[in-house]
Amino acid sequence: MIFSLMRVMAWVISLAFVLPTLPQSPLPTELVELVVLGNVQDGGSPHIGCGRPCCRNLFLRPRSERRVVSLGLISRAWGETALFEATPDLPSQWATLAERSGVSQPSAIFLTHAHMGHYTGLMHLGREALGANGVRVGAMPRMAEFLKTNGPWSQLVELGNIDVFSLRDDQAVPLFHEEVSVTPLRVPHRDEFSETVGYRIEGPKRSALFIPDIDKWTVWERSLVEELARVDLAFVDATFFDAAEVNHRDMAEIPHPFVVETMAMLDSLPESEREKIHFIHMNHTNPLLDAESEPSREVEAKGYRVAREGMTFEL
Repeated sequence: MIFSLMRVMAWVISLAFVLPTLPQSPLPTELVELVVLGNVQDGGSPHIGCGRPCCRNLFLRPRSERRVVSLGLISRAWGETALFEATPDLPSQWATLAERSGVSQPSAIFLTHAHMGHYTGLMHLGREALGANGVRVGAMPRMAEFLKTNGPWSQLVELGNIDVFSLRDDQAVPLFHEEVSVTPLRVPHRDEFSETVGYRIEGPKRSALFIPDIDKWTVWERSLVEELARVDLAFVDATFFDAAEVNHRDMAEIPHPFVVETMAMLDSLPESEREKIHFIHMNHTNPLLDAESEPSREVEAKGYRVAREGMTFEL
């Protein structure tokens, strides 16, 4: 009996050398998904102190889709996510990304600059709220120094709620085990406390440009047309539709490219280029926030798009 068992074992072992080695199963070929988590300018909508019709009714009947500008990335293959911007709406945007992906915490948060709508959501990661552990936060050197040396953000660093890593202009950062690369691009803006960047996000199949804030395209050392040619999608600053929209503010204090200016600059491009544009980061006064408005229809008729919350794109 013992001899027979030994013969069977020897036969099984010999098969290991005879049978071909089966190839390992490849990683799932799921998409890298980009999702629009917010499209509104820093102050949100409704906007504090605004008694105009654009906000008055929203104070009475808030709309859940009026969140501050943010993009999310989901890697289905690796089960990881990333966020672009830490907005005042971070709790709900974090939850939306987790619900869509099944991943409880992003692998990284990439910041563009130190204006209120783009980084102050980090406060939700502190001991008064989530009490997070080591959330990686990518920031340009001046922005990183600002976070490390100014409270309350410095407390997040000291307590290990966030782990700040420095970015460099035009230097790609690998993400999701090099499935995606994220490249910061310096842009001119009101840089009181930090640099300002946009991002080129390159996935396995498609790429996207994200520039929510810039002073004017004409003062950028790069060409928007050339950068547009390098990507498949572009989410660009649409803070104000035109000058008439904000005639109560000094535009020298808050320079942005008007949507009508951006379209005029790109109107001669073929439709295949124009349709890459998705206007984002809209002020509470911007009629593009209303999908049924005449300006929204005009933008669509010209071949452009408006970024709406919940939109998803394959990268």
